[in-house]
Amino acid sequence: MSIDFHALPSPCFIVDERLLKKNLEVLDSVQQRTGASILLALKGFSMHAVFPLVGQYLKGVTSSSLHEARLGYEKMGKEVHAYAPAYVDAEFDELLQYCDHLVFNSFNQWNRFKDKVKSVAGKTIECGIRVNPEYSEGKTPIYDPCYKHSRLGVTLDQFRPDELDGIDGLHFHTLCQQNSDTLARTVKVIEEKFGEHLHKLKWLNMGGGHHITRADYDIETLVATIKHLQETYDLKIYLEPGEAVALNTGFLVATVLDIVDNGMNIAILDTSAACHMPDVLEMPYRPEVIGAGFPEEYPHTYRLGGLTCLAGDVIGDYSFPEPLKPGDRLVFTDMAIYSMVKTNMFNGVNLPAIATYNDEEGSRVIRQFGYDDYQIRLS
Repeated sequence: MSIDFHALPSPCFIVDERLLKKNLEVLDSVQQRTGASILLALKGFSMHAVFPLVGQYLKGVTSSSLHEARLGYEKMGKEVHAYAPAYVDAEFDELLQYCDHLVFNSFNQWNRFKDKVKSVAGKTIECGIRVNPEYSEGKTPIYDPCYKHSRLGVTLDQFRPDELDGIDGLHFHTLCQQNSDTLARTVKVIEEKFGEHLHKLKWLNMGGGHHITRADYDIETLVATIKHLQETYDLKIYLEPGEAVALNTGFLVATVLDIVDNGMNIAILDTSAACHMPDVLEMPYRPEVIGAGFPEEYPHTYRLGGLTCLAGDVIGDYSFPEPLKPGDRLVFTDMAIYSMVKTNMFNGVNLPAIATYNDEEGSRVIRQFGYDDYQIRLS
């Protein structure tokens, strides 16, 4: 069965649970082959309506804030890991209620909070330090954790071996939408710089950015890298993908509101790059639209723009086999990751509805938004 996009509200995010399950099966195959634990990074995908499905396969979640940690604790109920560039004093006691692992961005943070962490009654919270190997292959500085003067992680010259007492593991995160060959090269640098300390620790967390569920991803190199670390250092290995969990599982349904002409045809939609898919402006990138292509493929080209007053609220130029007209539905692909968690209500523009699809229930609208959601965020 296929999704009837015309039966949904507009705009609307919809996640195809059939595709999500396929991704989860791939991720679980890595867990089964290696014994590594894979966690859902909530910063990339936090649609908790599907957490019961995700929780059947993954070991838990990783969070970067109090609210993410609480969401994972309450909605999935498995392991909760946390890392933040700095923890907020007023939130820290509550954060400890939800977390099983805490990773600190600096030895200053570790020393500031370690007594409080170790004194938690009723459970043991394992602690780690994030390191910066000063090696990455990222091409977009805003997404490169090892970019010059990065605030993320401890570099070798700032590493304090004499302050590792109580530290259970190390964490690094250097990848962004990359394959396992990049991971293998990064691990070599990690070993060169921090290998002597890995022998003394319990685990290594290799962060996110692993595009494990992408069609061309080399899973064999990933498995070999994990096994090498396990056999060499006797470590538990964690991975924290966000994108790989929901890659290519979600869509954003939108409607053409008007067509204007200013040297080219411009289609104004009821969605917005600024509000509903901000990575289009931040990354930047051009999301795919079902049935659309480039001028060499189709004769009718339009610039797709949002309905906000931001002049740069432009999604991109797309060509279609037939002219667009008001009322036409357009469907953007791969919209489950990051787009959903980054939405905002600039200009008072409403948020897209959220829906799921599976073979048993068909399309199901989980949530719709309105004025109350807008005004409650303002004073």
